[in-house]
Amino acid sequence: MSFTGHAPGSSGYRRLLAGLFLAGIATFAQLYSPQAVLPQIARGLAVAPATAALSVSAATLGLAASVIPWSIVADRVGRVPAMAAGVLSATVLGILAPLGDDIATLLVLRCAEGVALGAVPAVALAYLAEEVEARHAATAAGSYIAGTTVGGLLGRIVSGLVAETADWRAGVWTVAALCAAAAVLFLCLVPRARGFVPHRRRADRGPGVLERLWAPLRSSAQRSLQLQAFLLMGAFVAVYNYLGFHLAGPPFALPAWLVTLLFLAYLAGTASSPWAGVLASRTGRFRVLLGSTGVMALGAAVMLVPAAVVVLLGLLLFTAGFFAAHAIASGWTPVAAPAGSRAQASSLYYFAYYAGSSLFGWALGLVFAQAGWGWFLGVVIAMCAVAAVAAGTALRHAPSARV
Repeated sequence: MSFTGHAPGSSGYRRLLAGLFLAGIATFAQLYSPQAVLPQIARGLAVAPATAALSVSAATLGLAASVIPWSIVADRVGRVPAMAAGVLSATVLGILAPLGDDIATLLVLRCAEGVALGAVPAVALAYLAEEVEARHAATAAGSYIAGTTVGGLLGRIVSGLVAETADWRAGVWTVAALCAAAAVLFLCLVPRARGFVPHRRRADRGPGVLERLWAPLRSSAQRSLQLQAFLLMGAFVAVYNYLGFHLAGPPFALPAWLVTLLFLAYLAGTASSPWAGVLASRTGRFRVLLGSTGVMALGAAVMLVPAAVVVLLGLLLFTAGFFAAHAIASGWTPVAAPAGSRAQASSLYYFAYYAGSSLFGWALGLVFAQAGWGWFLGVVIAMCAVAAVAAGTALRHAPSARV
């Protein structure tokens, strides 16, 4: 009997989601651990806020550059071995990165760390789509995205709080140690792939690598999903990069430890991503994607109010909306991919995702420095609007929009 995917309630399904949840922690805690200590990095290395933010952008740029090569490796050696190699390599580089005593060394090591981290986002959703029953793919993808939110939260909170009692290097090292533990648990839990056969073992190897990469680029739906990733992730990372600088200045003047605790807003994304997957299974992906983008824009608008409690409320809405939209768009990408190009479609989505993070995570810092918080958020809201228009144009009538 052919394998049709793990069903909810089965041991394989539970182990798969738990394993990918831990892989998300191991990946995204490392990726974003410097974000909570950017003001300390700026002071310690005597650089401007936008330059300090390059410690995040360098890693996301390395990740963006590596997702397509990692998808090719995964087609050869298998999904789980590729993810394992990436997570373990990244953990070693995460320990080395803070050793540099200048910004250039830090950026080089962070870029290399990002290259290694690219294995999980390049492969995880393709692996999930092949190993879970098709009708439960959106729900499972939401659970995986929830793991990435927990990872992002842990990386920021732990590094920020440890840095308060020691320094930013100790904070980043502590996160790297936690990620090593998560990586080991991932390897113990994740089940072997049953719905995928590496290309090197197929009698009919099918289309070549370039053709599998080109197929998603010919699809208007795939291009629109890539644009969602590029714009929404760019806006999201920029807000979290510069929020600490905004709240440390007038009229707020919040202490660093309290600014760090605001990253608990990430829990809104932990809740909203699986909820969005369940809602999409009932009402359709397109409606949930559009509604989530609207919530994200609303949250950005609320953050214009110069009151800390109101800014926190806006941040909660913004974060919940982003992760709901990301859960839908990222899970939709492999489902709507042309035949034989699931891994490549996912890798192109994540290439756009982290390219947007790298570009806007730095460039919007220039807007923040030159024009202030209001113009900064105006650009963020405009990016959400463009993403919504693109979705309405190309995704409204896609065959998988209502599935």
